[in-house]
Amino acid sequence: MSTEQYSNNDRHDNDGAFKANKIMRAIFGIIMIIVYVGMGVLLLINFFNWGGDWAWTRYVVGVVLIIYGIWRAYRQVKGID
Repeated sequence: MSTEQYSNNDRHDNDGAFKANKIMRAIFGIIMIIVYVGMGVLLLINFFNWGGDWAWTRYVVGVVLIIYGIWRAYRQVKGID
């Protein structure tokens, strides 16, 4: 068995996609879920000290970010890309 045949079989899974690519996509997806939910929570607790007439926008954006983070988590778990 040649080195080329071994490396091609070792790098691919059953679908023919690179294993490293799938792992990196999963890691990136998890990081983005943390970022979306984290930013939503930070906006809701007024971490950035936003005030004035536009203070209501931080609540709207915070809730939307948390909902989108949950949606991405659902898609990540189900494997929907």
